[in-house]
Amino acid sequence: MRRFGTQGRVYPGKHYVVPRSEEINDFLQRVKEGRYIVLFAPRQTGKTTFFRLALDALVTKSSSYFPIQLNFETYKNLSPSEFYDALYHRMRREITQVFQKREDNPSEILSSFLENAKITNHISMMDFFEQFSNTLQSQNTDQKVVVIIDEFDGIPQTVLSDFLHSLRDIYLSDETRCPHSVGIVGVKSITQLNYDRSVSPFNIQDEFNLPNFTHQQVKALLGQYTDDTGQPFSPEVIEALHKQTAGQPFLVNRFAQILTEELGIPKNELITMQHFSKAHQILLRERNTNIDHLITNIRRNRRFETLLMKIASYDNGIEFNLYNDLINELATYGVVAEGADGMCEIVNPIYQHCIIQAFQPFINGLEGDYFPEDTEKDFTDYLTSE
Repeated sequence: MRRFGTQGRVYPGKHYVVPRSEEINDFLQRVKEGRYIVLFAPRQTGKTTFFRLALDALVTKSSSYFPIQLNFETYKNLSPSEFYDALYHRMRREITQVFQKREDNPSEILSSFLENAKITNHISMMDFFEQFSNTLQSQNTDQKVVVIIDEFDGIPQTVLSDFLHSLRDIYLSDETRCPHSVGIVGVKSITQLNYDRSVSPFNIQDEFNLPNFTHQQVKALLGQYTDDTGQPFSPEVIEALHKQTAGQPFLVNRFAQILTEELGIPKNELITMQHFSKAHQILLRERNTNIDHLITNIRRNRRFETLLMKIASYDNGIEFNLYNDLINELATYGVVAEGADGMCEIVNPIYQHCIIQAFQPFINGLEGDYFPEDTEKDFTDYLTSE
């Protein structure tokens, strides 16, 4: 039986999955238009699952595109030569897998090209794409190459500039370009990767937003479980679950996981608000990977803590301003968002509760008005026995 997944990528055959049909159709339309798409969003928001579903659609439903899936997660500490060598072997393996999924075989010319090609730097990478496209066209003239790069943040800093400029050069080429479309997926945006800001890093990018689940998507997700087991959720539970999580994919699935697997509710019983309250308490008290990521990212900079406690506890609020580096980074980590009034708000009630529990000041919260920002909150580094 399928279950609600919270450990990495979810698979439609094993897990309940929000299909995100509208978002996938939007993405595929951008691919057809040859856009170079970027998506930067917090971890555990369904980025990898979304793009894998989109790639699967390209592999199985369209013979007009040749999708290549890459992942830079383990590349961060590689030298430039090691990076481009690993890139070549990964692309060669992915190309082979696409043919296997389509129950097809590469031509002898294409096989020979892949066997003898080498990528040693950004220039030879551009040559590889051009020759691959030409060789692919000799087998199927209609296929356009699409490259999706997951965990782009892992790209070595030493190759970042040349790599992006190469993609930009390909995109602006007057000739038939390869890749036809590129998707770059990560947590930090390109401008947050210590890029040389004296030049435009990647001004051809088409930003793609993958929102949290809507109320209807949460309802449909839980409905898949009901269809499988016959056990329904009361409408109040669905409403409360969406409100408490704001549709954050990990939290939605973890909430549902507790309700359906850990509370021991008989399958012939309706899941009620009484059950919801118990699950809610478990979720608020436990240490899970999502909350741990949240707190760890906040602890990276002590000024995050001060800012978040003001957002959570002070009546006058903080204006949402992405030109403020602190706010921009907290938004990148999925901690804050812009409210309807243009002010910062913590993205969901569960995060707000956990942040207050983790960083609640020991005194009245006004120490920031009287002491320097870098003062410890127990003042041991500021006050002495004298």
